[in-house]
Amino acid sequence: MGFADQRFNVNLSILFTELPLLERPAAAAAAGFTAVELWWPWIDSPTPERSELDALKKAIDDAGVRLTGLNFYAGQLPGPDRGALSIPGEESERFRANVDVAADFAGSLGCTALNALYGNRVEGVDPAEQDALALENLVLAARAADRIGAILLIEALNRPESPLYPLVSAPAAVEVVDRVDEASGLGNARFLMDLYHLSMNGEDLPAAIERFTPKTGHVQIADNPGRGAPGTGSLPLGDLLGLLTKNGYDGWVGLEYKPGDRPSAEAFDWLPREARAAR
Repeated sequence: MGFADQRFNVNLSILFTELPLLERPAAAAAAGFTAVELWWPWIDSPTPERSELDALKKAIDDAGVRLTGLNFYAGQLPGPDRGALSIPGEESERFRANVDVAADFAGSLGCTALNALYGNRVEGVDPAEQDALALENLVLAARAADRIGAILLIEALNRPESPLYPLVSAPAAVEVVDRVDEASGLGNARFLMDLYHLSMNGEDLPAAIERFTPKTGHVQIADNPGRGAPGTGSLPLGDLLGLLTKNGYDGWVGLEYKPGDRPSAEAFDWLPREARAAR
């Protein structure tokens, strides 16, 4: 077990970013991968022009890779924002405008996982008000995901890097997963287990895996410290992925790490080329 038994995809919003967006799917394919994932690529527009959506779809299709995960609109990411769905006013409306656009785009590529980042706490706004708005918007997102046969992912981030984000532990994120499932009646909300974020929070990773694998719909990895490739820090990522497999996880593992001071194509030397294509 470990690396050899996983289905990996490459996050094209943190890797290959030295290239224009439309060149990244082909670069991932050239590195030996057959699956990719993305944050919402148009950070200034929840509803980009059809021509932009079509161009990205064509780039993914032409590269021969599969899109396996997509974020809903999340504000300025990378940047100061950590989602839009719990932010009252314009940002919440932008999220709502994006829900069907993102779902339709994902559906057109056979993507079956949509990630909805919760959003930061806003000074002067009652957290209970934000949580009520978040639940309302997450139910809308769950319905859109269900329409295309997808799951809705809810992610825990880490407090040191995202101090205003309220979901900074596995239990906090899974609690929201349960609330969304109860409110929607669909049962398609899942936990996005990012091992880097959980480690930054000081969580017991084996214990979190043992407890929350049944609720987990997607896994992402980066080493810690540094958020670099496996082997650049001290996390036993191979062992942790093996434990996930032992506990029944058979989904995708997203490579969401920084390449460091080298081209992204050189940041996969920890993974034999024959293990990069999804099986």
